[in-house]
Amino acid sequence: MKRGLTIFLESIVGKRGRWITLGIWAALAVFLTILWPSVQSAKNNAVEMLPEDTMSVQAAKLVKEEFSDEAGLPLLLVWHKETGLAEEDTALIIKLYEQLTEKPLAQQSFIPPLHKAPPQALFSSASENGSTIVTPIFLDDKAESDLIQKDIDDLKEVIKKIADDDLFSRNIGEDDLLVRVTGPAGISTDAVSLFSEADVKLLIATVLLVLILLIVLYRSPILAIVPLIGVGFAYAVISPILGVLADKGWIIVDSQAISIMTVLLFGAGTDYCLFLVSRYRDHLLMEENALTALKNALKDSGGAIMISALTTAFGLLTLLLALYGSYHTFAVPFSLAIFIMGLAALTLLPALLSIFGRVSFFPFIPRTDSMSLALEKTKGKAVRRQKSHGKFSIWLGKFVTRKPWPIICATLILLGGLATFSTKIDYTYDLLSSFPDDMPSREGFELINENFSAGNLAPMQIIVDTSGKAVQLEEQLSDLTMIESIGESRRGSNNNDLLLYEIILKENPYDAETLNHIPTIKEKVSEGLTQAGITPAEEHFWIGGETANLYDTKMTTDRDRNIVVPAVIAIIALLLLVYLRSIVAMIYLLLTVLLSYFSALGAGWLLMHYGMGTEAMQGLIPLYTFVFIVALGEDYNIFMVSSIWKKRRTQPLQEAIANGVTETSSVITSAGLILAGTFAVLATLPIQVLVQFGIVTAIGILLDTFIVRPLLVPAITSVLGKYAFWPGKLGENKEKEQ
Repeated sequence: MKRGLTIFLESIVGKRGRWITLGIWAALAVFLTILWPSVQSAKNNAVEMLPEDTMSVQAAKLVKEEFSDEAGLPLLLVWHKETGLAEEDTALIIKLYEQLTEKPLAQQSFIPPLHKAPPQALFSSASENGSTIVTPIFLDDKAESDLIQKDIDDLKEVIKKIADDDLFSRNIGEDDLLVRVTGPAGISTDAVSLFSEADVKLLIATVLLVLILLIVLYRSPILAIVPLIGVGFAYAVISPILGVLADKGWIIVDSQAISIMTVLLFGAGTDYCLFLVSRYRDHLLMEENALTALKNALKDSGGAIMISALTTAFGLLTLLLALYGSYHTFAVPFSLAIFIMGLAALTLLPALLSIFGRVSFFPFIPRTDSMSLALEKTKGKAVRRQKSHGKFSIWLGKFVTRKPWPIICATLILLGGLATFSTKIDYTYDLLSSFPDDMPSREGFELINENFSAGNLAPMQIIVDTSGKAVQLEEQLSDLTMIESIGESRRGSNNNDLLLYEIILKENPYDAETLNHIPTIKEKVSEGLTQAGITPAEEHFWIGGETANLYDTKMTTDRDRNIVVPAVIAIIALLLLVYLRSIVAMIYLLLTVLLSYFSALGAGWLLMHYGMGTEAMQGLIPLYTFVFIVALGEDYNIFMVSSIWKKRRTQPLQEAIANGVTETSSVITSAGLILAGTFAVLATLPIQVLVQFGIVTAIGILLDTFIVRPLLVPAITSVLGKYAFWPGKLGENKEKEQ
């Protein structure tokens, strides 16, 4: 099978094969783009994050079916005046609602008749300090986000005309009246707008960064463009495939998935290209025939590229095991992108390099010594001769084999020290807090939070199935110190056995500490139902609202982490075992990449918490970063260790390790800088969840690139000696060790 794969890959770079390969990729890109929708046109930003059987989701469904006034999707207008609202301000509100009654918005389903209320009634609904009033407008809850956004834009124009001023452009803290649009409708449209802007900025920034880094590292404009051509063709194939899968309803792709997929494609894709390019350059220094050199490079690096792509693709595919929507929707786009990019690196890129030949490296073209001598005679002057590896790479290779124990101790102290900070991280599950402070819907939300009771931001709903029995939960619930008030119970409109209690909490319902009260409330409700003779109690009540939803988010993501993490480790372990045929190597390679993951979390928290003032890390970050750091980190492991394994067949072990480090250090450094740089681009976006993801992942890749891969892994291999290959036969090389 390996022989057949080698023959196939070599045929791709032949004089006919290279043009056929390029033609196939071009045809695929063109025809798929024409026939199938792009992933951008098929994206869906209304992803259900929690499973349908989650308690808070079931509660929301019951509220809608049994206790809803069918008003629609709330759009909240926050009217705020730092010095206190005046009569002319309430008159403006009354005039607006009068106009919306006569000329409703396109998606408007209901508005309260505030235009009929006297000014005193509006003042009574203001905050205690008289600075803020919140008024609702209800929109069609089935309307798409772009239609809701149009209504919001139209509403702003109406208010500008009525006020004869732009109340939305005023900054919080000014004395004059200002307005902010928030609530579910305002938050969702702001989020869509943020991600839409992020897509374009991210693509441009990533392309420019990769291009600049490639030019700086390889000093060749052609070689900088070739990997980008490969990535471009791969994206042109991936986009319509994902588009048709999403269009058919087989997968869901949102803006966040597309943003991260773009980074992953350029970062990992360029890495795979560099793995081949570095070997190609080495062989060009020894082989006059460029085609033969390319075939040898493919033979050397093809297996490592293939297993690296498979490791990352299967690692990312384990996200299908997750229940949380954001994790689950990432699985197919990310794994498919890596798989197709791996194919492009093994087929399209070699074809392009075969077409360009040595000119790919212009102006620093690698030549053999005999070619350089011939050129010197022709030109009549000395020609600069390139070395296969720099002095530092050679020194590094010797250093890790001569001083393995000091290196192991020093790196473990550094990485272990950083890893300890991962236990100090505070987490939040409130996604609104990940949006920019100046996002209008967040500003409106903060105004409500500051001027009204914290619990009024998001009341909790407790729904009870009484099964025809008398149930009184007020006494049990009123004993709880975290509850400020309990509203009057309501019966279901269709099922009279259902009873709804609306609870106002004393604390901010979005705070992480508040989530810890949910189990206590559950216990009290369960006690009350049991006393009423309703058993099993846990099957007869549901808790809903934002606090319950965030609690269920935490529990679901914790469950996903406990399932996905072992699955990723198991898959990567299996692939490493098949490729390296060494249980010992598989174990220590996995342990080193796990260490770099926890070190990256700790270092990321140090930077974000103490350097950037971040109070809490998004609870989704640990699993996001784990899958990427572990899967992508093993790529570098595979590339370096495969070099050591091949050299071990003909060289003594310590020499094989030293030469393996020398051969791969420069390309791994280049690849790591590019991959870390592309993820660091995420830190420039205005969305904190992507900023945090980008920072931690970039740190993890840099730790892998500069500490784990060139120092820790070869040092451990050197100390283990022949046992590093157990139970493989490479460790039993009978050639005399030097």
